[in-house]
Amino acid sequence: MSAPIVSARGLVKDFPAGPDRTLRAVDNVSFDIAAGETLGLVGESGSGKSTTGRMLVGLIPATSGEVSLFGQTVTGRGGDARLATVRNRLQFVFQDPNGSLNPRMRVRDAIAEPLDIKGDVARADRAARVAELLDMVGLPAASADRYPHEFSGGQRQRIGIARALALRPEFIVCDEPVSALDVSMQAQIVNLLLDLQERFGLGYLFIAHDLAVVRSMSRNVAVMYAGSIVEIASRQALYAAPQHPYTQALLDVVPRPDPDRVRKPALAGEVPSMLNRPAGCAFAMRCPRAEARCRVETPALRDIAAGHRAACHLV
Repeated sequence: MSAPIVSARGLVKDFPAGPDRTLRAVDNVSFDIAAGETLGLVGESGSGKSTTGRMLVGLIPATSGEVSLFGQTVTGRGGDARLATVRNRLQFVFQDPNGSLNPRMRVRDAIAEPLDIKGDVARADRAARVAELLDMVGLPAASADRYPHEFSGGQRQRIGIARALALRPEFIVCDEPVSALDVSMQAQIVNLLLDLQERFGLGYLFIAHDLAVVRSMSRNVAVMYAGSIVEIASRQALYAAPQHPYTQALLDVVPRPDPDRVRKPALAGEVPSMLNRPAGCAFAMRCPRAEARCRVETPALRDIAAGHRAACHLV
């Protein structure tokens, strides 16, 4: 892997949850993303994926830990000033395109808003740039005069992607960008993101709960559970030989076109409350292989093969 453009080290995010109570949404998360590569971040709802993505680009501050973007540490003392120097190189694509677009703004104004804020695109060139961005995402230039409600969900997500591309970023956090779309539209958006990555050398953090979608997008995959990464590996290694019982359970329920395959039941239970995180391994209460040690001792994320790490006592 080439030198990373995005690095997270020991990221922690705590939210106040009442008098003398704290909810730890993200706990000791670390990873790297190189230019032109995708890290898939997968897990159930409430596992801390979106919070991690928002900390990476400075939408919310980290409680502790370090984020480095393009060689600059943007957390800690002086981090805000350093983040300002690289902010144009970062963008975010949100899960709900309908909620992320202003319903009272025409598409041309929504896409051009980053250009207006940055202020280095001449007014005469604004329309041409909007038309170029619409063409990049497969929409006609005439779309610029319409409002978001006049488009389908997939088309609105294309508009959101066009807006994210306006300042020519190098890294984009894609937060569940296809989860609200039907299967055929999901495939179109995934193919669009892959085409844009190849064309512009974009790096992605691709957040999803669907391992099948993540497989088609990612070079490396990190699996989150209860705020922590429990396994991280290359796509090939993780799908061929998952080591953590949680990863195995997620892969067991991925639909496959095999009529003879006996599909295993979905994983029972839910992610534990982050207000009352259990002692030991957070997955122990749902794990069919859990032992007494698992309920008292928290497993460390450790190397089990080259480029493959898992947090499980039984691996």
